[in-house]
Amino acid sequence: MIPLYKLEKLPRIQKLRKIAKIFNMAESRLSLSEQRKGVKIFSDSEIIFFADASKLLAEDALFSDDARMLFKEASVIFCGATLSTETVRRTLNNVKHLIHTAIGRDQADWDFGSFDRRDSDGMLNPAERQIFEGMLVYLEDIRSPFNVGAMFRTAESFGVEKIILSPFCADPHHRRAQRTAMGCIDIVPWERQNLFSTEEILPLPYPVFALETGGIPLNKFPFPQKGFLIAGSEELGVSPRALAAADASLGRVSIPCYGAKASLNVSVAFGIAVNYWAQAITSGKQG
Repeated sequence: MIPLYKLEKLPRIQKLRKIAKIFNMAESRLSLSEQRKGVKIFSDSEIIFFADASKLLAEDALFSDDARMLFKEASVIFCGATLSTETVRRTLNNVKHLIHTAIGRDQADWDFGSFDRRDSDGMLNPAERQIFEGMLVYLEDIRSPFNVGAMFRTAESFGVEKIILSPFCADPHHRRAQRTAMGCIDIVPWERQNLFSTEEILPLPYPVFALETGGIPLNKFPFPQKGFLIAGSEELGVSPRALAAADASLGRVSIPCYGAKASLNVSVAFGIAVNYWAQAITSGKQG
């Protein structure tokens, strides 16, 4: 950790970025240590640094009065004799985000602290996953790495056993997909395979249904205990070949929309559909 006297000599923006980075790393350590109860997370010198850095920020006249007041409060909090984990986390988080706002850094979902179940190496723990056997997803020509990553994260959250990507889906190893997935690509099994090629449709072990317009509303759809959910391209939707396979099996499931746009981002629609499917499985209300 940089000594305070060196921090004070840095140009303003560099100094702010340095403090924000240190506070972000501290917040991450705090979240990863929750499972190790009774372990002291920060040394006394680190706590003193947090307090002094907050005081330094409070003296920066370019911040708003409200921001400077929060920095003063943060300095007092870090000097307290008794510090709860939640208080420290919120204080670190508030200071970090105020700095990001001041230096013009836009926030994205992956910038926010992740307080999920990770192992001692900071990796998501596959053993913590509840998997619904036979809950399979086919992502067909999803072009955006952001959407692919978001769909992996959603699939992990709702117990999807495996994801199958069409040959033209964005690469899950793309940095944007990895950032959006926040570790889920590493623990959700996946492979590339063209299930609905123009030459031949492979025989599938479970029924098939497509997330597409013009189908049965979510609350009336007979979600299966085991099956393949097809989610199609952002621009073109599910391909004719895949739709034909779905129509010959369980059909199409649709999400009623009531706005002028009358459509949803594919990763958002996928999340709604998979949530309904998981609820149907856990409640025993499958078709």
